Amino acid sequence: MDVVCPWAYIGKRRMERAVADLPGVEVVWRPYRIDPAAPVPAEPLAEALRDPMADDLLRACSPGLTPAGNRERVARIAAEEGLGPTWGAAWRANSHDAHRLIALAEPYGVQDAVVEALLKAHWIDGADISDRAVLARVVGDVFPEGPALLETDAGDRRVRDLLLEGKARGIRTSPTIVAGERALAGAQPPEVIADFLADAEEPRELPEEVSRYRWAESLLDQRDPLGALELLQPLLAEHGRDRAVRLLAARAWYASAQLRKARAALEEFVAEHPDDAYAHALLGRTLQRMSEHELAEPHLRLGSAMGTPV
Repeated sequence: MDVVCPWAYIGKRRMERAVADLPGVEVVWRPYRIDPAAPVPAEPLAEALRDPMADDLLRACSPGLTPAGNRERVARIAAEEGLGPTWGAAWRANSHDAHRLIALAEPYGVQDAVVEALLKAHWIDGADISDRAVLARVVGDVFPEGPALLETDAGDRRVRDLLLEGKARGIRTSPTIVAGERALAGAQPPEVIADFLADAEEPRELPEEVSRYRWAESLLDQRDPLGALELLQPLLAEHGRDRAVRLLAARAWYASAQLRKARAALEEFVAEHPDDAYAHALLGRTLQRMSEHELAEPHLRLGSAMGTPV
């Protein structure tokens, strides 16, 4: 979820009602960014809404309603959920640091309280939650360690990895509830959430490096090779000689036009694994793109002869 999404706050209230009678449900908050281009420092929301592009985006989010009509609708629903008495954001705020605090709060056991404080600050108090001084005041009582951590780079890599994992999972909206391998998009009614959670299967516990590899592979399939490489960094550092990791990284370097890195990795790879048809074919394609056609030809022939189409 994203703290600058009004449906996230509404969804939080509905989730609380849904899990009240479900024993053993643990809610863990993960980041999503609905406006990753939001500036730092923040800009007044009224000013941002005068941008015609913002108007078009808001209309796409609420078909059949004007942006003003949609804001009135959301405010009404928020009031029905007990949120208020005032309602409405005052700032177009970048939420990255807020998400860092949420991620950092998890091992301290105060994540839900931090999420509540941030949502209230943005949607009810009209605070600028992109401002670190404001964030320190907002979470200081519930997460005393947070303000000092915020002045470092703590949590930055964790948030970026979680955002990439969400993209790899196919998360496309805020809020989305994930239970096991299933996802429920939107701030659904409590009874829908309760039924969804009651039917959820226990997630399979995979080693962290296996999950990271799977998410990187998914991002590459979604044509996000740079995101895949970011998730692969720890695997390359710790398991850099693993055959699957090396080949996936080479694919990502090729797809992101980092051809020198792809070539070096693949030349070493095929020297060690001369029977790998795909590696020969990919090396051939890499050399072709580098205009090394004579060098590419034998690898392309080998790849084709061993069954990998080129």
